[in-house]
Amino acid sequence: MPVSSAPILKRADLVKMVNERRSDGSTIVLANGCFDLLHVGHVRYLAGAKALGNVLVVGINSDRQARALKGNARPFMPENERAEIIASLSFVDFITIFDEPTVEELIRAIRPDYHAKGTDYTVDSVPEREIIREVGGQVAIVGDPKDHSSTELISIVKDAETR
Repeated sequence: MPVSSAPILKRADLVKMVNERRSDGSTIVLANGCFDLLHVGHVRYLAGAKALGNVLVVGINSDRQARALKGNARPFMPENERAEIIASLSFVDFITIFDEPTVEELIRAIRPDYHAKGTDYTVDSVPEREIIREVGGQVAIVGDPKDHSSTELISIVKDAETR
């Protein structure tokens, strides 16, 4: 039985909800990622994203896209479980799973005020920077220094198993 608090929405439903919140004067923030193995870096990134506005939308890469980005052995958890975990965070308002190779179509659909990216990016290196500007939003870099990664956690676990 799912325990999430934020709704996990299909794109059309998400667009409707975001438009309703925007019409109430809310600032819309989009964050995205695979979130394969949740760690403190993810939590700090998402908390930093939420601090930018009133409504935090999190786009999660589909299983197919996570494999394309991370390799055939990934993701470790299916997309619906990854979405449910992120949805349980109190500062997340809406979740959606996207199957495109980039988050550009999601940006076009919801037109966020901010597209939040982690500190492994700069404003000028964010691939979607032109799309977010086209829809009237801006890029923001949030979270702590990139000192945490799912790949690193996997290596630590594998090393511990061989000892």
